[in-house]
Amino acid sequence: MNENYNFNVRVTGILIEDEKILVVKQKLSESRSWSLPGGRLERGETLEQALKREIKEETGLIVEVGKLLYICDVGTSSNTVLHITFLIERKGGVITLPTNEYDENPIHDVRFIPVKDLTNYGFSEMFQRRVEQGFPDSGNYMGDKENIGLGN
Repeated sequence: MNENYNFNVRVTGILIEDEKILVVKQKLSESRSWSLPGGRLERGETLEQALKREIKEETGLIVEVGKLLYICDVGTSSNTVLHITFLIERKGGVITLPTNEYDENPIHDVRFIPVKDLTNYGFSEMFQRRVEQGFPDSGNYMGDKENIGLGN
């Protein structure tokens, strides 16, 4: 058994209101600094608990977890990462920049941006089309997250 083996589950939420999508700004790579809010499950958490916690921590919003959109692998990671994306709905809260006190990769901004402008924020054309088309193939395992346009 490899003692250095590490398995992570990452959940992200897609919140769309008035043709705008919620994004957070944090350094992802040299070419990308905006992403969907979310993060890793902590020990003992369900997917729903983790996503609600991450959204609250990163954006200040209270959400309801809705439809499963995609399950993907993250092939660019040195560890095994399962990436699960859900559609979410705002139930309360106010957009607030996180304190970042425990974050190795701090969030510098939280905002709603027009879906039509996703590519201007470093998202791929493929991902923008998926959002505009209402998430075709939702609820499916999609292989590497690059297959839904979310690769770095």
